[in-house]
Amino acid sequence: MAHKLFIGGLAFSTTSERLRELFAQAGRVESAAVVTDQTGRSRGFGFVEMSTSEEADKAIAQFNNQDVDGRRLKVERAKAPGAGGGPHSGSERGGSGRGRW
Repeated sequence: MAHKLFIGGLAFSTTSERLRELFAQAGRVESAAVVTDQTGRSRGFGFVEMSTSEEADKAIAQFNNQDVDGRRLKVERAKAPGAGGGPHSGSERGGSGRGRW
């Protein structure tokens, strides 16, 4: 099972291939992708899947807060979709959680 990492703070010039090559220094990379907008421009973050939990931990230790391509990276384990507790998670809206009417 691959272990997914969130990579924030990417330079807009960083490609998915560059991300793969970089994280290969920490172990076997299953996949690497820079997230882009509808025009194809980088949104400044991406995801890397490492083969093992140990390799994921090594990548976090090696690259978190490191300067890469002129930007300081933020590397952490990716959260499951919907697990971020964002503004639409339901628990932060207040009230009883029931519908308005």
